[in-house]
Amino acid sequence: MLIAAAVCPCPPLLVPEVAAGAAGELDTLRAACLDAVGVLAAARPDRLIVVGPAERDGRGPHPQGTPGSFRGFGVDLDVRLGGWDEPAGEASERALPPSLAVAAWLLERARWQAAPVEGLGVGEPLAAERCREVGRELAAQAERVALLVMGDGSACRTVKAPGYLDERAAAFDEAVARALGAADIGALAELDEQLAAELKAAGRAPLQVLAGAGEGAALKGELRYEGAPYGVGYFVAMWS
Repeated sequence: MLIAAAVCPCPPLLVPEVAAGAAGELDTLRAACLDAVGVLAAARPDRLIVVGPAERDGRGPHPQGTPGSFRGFGVDLDVRLGGWDEPAGEASERALPPSLAVAAWLLERARWQAAPVEGLGVGEPLAAERCREVGRELAAQAERVALLVMGDGSACRTVKAPGYLDERAAAFDEAVARALGAADIGALAELDEQLAAELKAAGRAPLQVLAGAGEGAALKGELRYEGAPYGVGYFVAMWS
């Protein structure tokens, strides 16, 4: 069952080498993410599953040791999803999607050794009910499962945002923040799929996977960060 979860945003800019001269602008967010990973470790899970949005070629399972890279963002930096002391083996056949590469960087930065790690890339078009079914399946994989959920809110908070300004974006992000802070799985389950797509929210599907995994877990939530640097909604939350 699910015994702990953390939610973190997944912009490659979270990695200082990618952000370069602007790295300091996200120091507070970065620190909150590392704190969230620490809460997961303290929960002593049997297994950590990292869930993040992915394009078609990155969807599905990614076993421990799967490599990722930020070379597509102009940085000569490679990561692996756990298993840093193990040979890459067959896990190297498919690269991590960017969201899981960011997660791998966070886990490596936090020196994660609390439990085996695996990843799951989720397509944003995945229907809400199927997302929740996936979450239930993940929670049933071990007696003590922890989730690290990577995903952003709307990308339409300002005129300079990737999706330009949409007046609905702030309210959408506020609803997500409230749900995360209260560990309100019902509110996450009811996020509007169409609205999320229109607001370019690259986290709706992973959050609804979390909603399914959290059913019956009775976890308490804490919102550690909420903001919209660069016009994109970012959240850091912990459930335990």
